[in-house]
Amino acid sequence: MEGDFTGKDVYGKHFVPKDYLKMYYSFSKEDGSQEDALLNFYLQKFHKTFTVDGVKGDTLIDIGSGPTIHQFLSSCGSFQEIIATDYTDQNREEIKRWLKKDPDAFDWSQALKYVCELEGDREKWVEKGEKVRSTVRRVLKCDVTQVNPLAPLVVAQASCVTSAFCLDSACKDVTTYRAALRNVGSLVKPGGHLVLLVALGGNFYMAGEQMFFCLYLEKETVDSAVTEAGFDILWSEEAKNSYSPTYSDCKNVYFLVARKRIKV
Repeated sequence: MEGDFTGKDVYGKHFVPKDYLKMYYSFSKEDGSQEDALLNFYLQKFHKTFTVDGVKGDTLIDIGSGPTIHQFLSSCGSFQEIIATDYTDQNREEIKRWLKKDPDAFDWSQALKYVCELEGDREKWVEKGEKVRSTVRRVLKCDVTQVNPLAPLVVAQASCVTSAFCLDSACKDVTTYRAALRNVGSLVKPGGHLVLLVALGGNFYMAGEQMFFCLYLEKETVDSAVTEAGFDILWSEEAKNSYSPTYSDCKNVYFLVARKRIKV
């Protein structure tokens, strides 16, 4: 599928945030619907990582945020600052719309309510939203193919770096993927954490009518790339893809938490 790789210019011209959000991040009207299975899985694993397991620190950098904020709902209480990042202007603008409470912003209320329910009080979802807005202090451009993904900015290494479905769509082959993971890993301070959400066994995903490339990855490939980037894997979990095969042909999604080794 390398010949079908979706370049940066295609994302800039053809990626429509609202189409993507509607397809993958809209809760259905029926509780427990199969359509919600993966979104629930994402939120549950972020909850386990940051609320149950207590991963915390000063700064969290999210690489390739896309137009989403669901990944911040559990981490916002564990870090002093969250930095959201994405390559495309329109995705960064979509995040900023939500942060500014723009009426045209995507409605994340159902995700907020679900995470608050996991935390024990569904009714605190408005308060949770405000916490996210006060913690996400910067929305920056990133490019994972650069040695410093945030260049030309140089930021201090973070306590935690998260990345969901970014590297698997930004990298045309496994060699590029391994290099990108090293680039992203360099943003983590020794002893800090790396949290990844990865599509496994897929070649494409849709956003509206537009098809985008996805690098075919297996669990073992991801694990070895994480280890080679200087991290020890603490735990991981897979979930079966529950989206329509017309949306994405990936077989599973893979959640992984790792800690950066401290050189002696």
